[in-house]
Amino acid sequence: MITLANAPVSYGVFEMDAEEGVELPGADELASMIAAAGYRGIDSGPIGMLGRGEELRDRLRRHGLALAGGFVNLPLSDADAFAATLPEYRDAMAFFAEGAELHPDTPPRPTLADAGSDARRANPGGGAGLSLDAHGWDTLARNVSSAVEIAAEYGLRPTFHHHACTHVETPDEIDELLARTEIGLTFDTGHLIIGGGDPLEGLRRWSGRIDHLHIKDVRTAVLADVVARKAGMRQVWTEGAFVPLGTGDLDVAAVMEQILSSGFEGWLVVEQDVIPQVGDEPGQPQAHQVLNRDALTPWFGTESAA
Repeated sequence: MITLANAPVSYGVFEMDAEEGVELPGADELASMIAAAGYRGIDSGPIGMLGRGEELRDRLRRHGLALAGGFVNLPLSDADAFAATLPEYRDAMAFFAEGAELHPDTPPRPTLADAGSDARRANPGGGAGLSLDAHGWDTLARNVSSAVEIAAEYGLRPTFHHHACTHVETPDEIDELLARTEIGLTFDTGHLIIGGGDPLEGLRRWSGRIDHLHIKDVRTAVLADVVARKAGMRQVWTEGAFVPLGTGDLDVAAVMEQILSSGFEGWLVVEQDVIPQVGDEPGQPQAHQVLNRDALTPWFGTESAA
């Protein structure tokens, strides 16, 4: 079964600061809008934003949502920094476990990502001399394995997000991660394009390891311009690189047919990462998420599971 979710980042709510003068929705408003748009799950946004313990479960119940997962950023290639983040990481796993109690059949997937480096953050798409050396890969793989073991203590099975401006971004880097670890892959159409990959080829290439999906449509000309300028990820979000499904350059139909033919089961999270701007049309994020859900109707009907 595939279950559809959306994410607070589609509304501009994530770890990045909002633009001055822009008011972002709170937890209840987010949950209400995502449910109203036709999704059955919600990603966490910043850990704890949706509440903790019974507050979290009550919010999910009231809006008829399950917790789908959430982004967990870790300094995986730095042994000392990783060790220092473990208390915070354990707290994040406790949060996901609190949400998992409500819907044990569709548990949340903690979505791990490497924190990257200043050089990677300045160079979306990577480039010569920016990849980890053998020692760095050894460290990253060891820390990923430790993170998986810790998550298991909380009854959770994390997944790994190849992410722009990190050390696991390009197709070759994804191959290296998968060769060195046993963790499943969160496949993200937009971030793969930034990293120089092709979504259809990637879906075929890593089919046996993909266990979580982030789907977003992209305007490749905007991405290419940001990468060429080495402008950083904030410009990807503020300049509107990610657009509603079917309005960008992603072959949505081909991607969905490939996903369904692969036998994938799990969460499919619609993520249209944005940083809303002063002057945006009122209600634009919600209108876009309704459009995204409507674009999936040929494969999921008006229900959000298949």
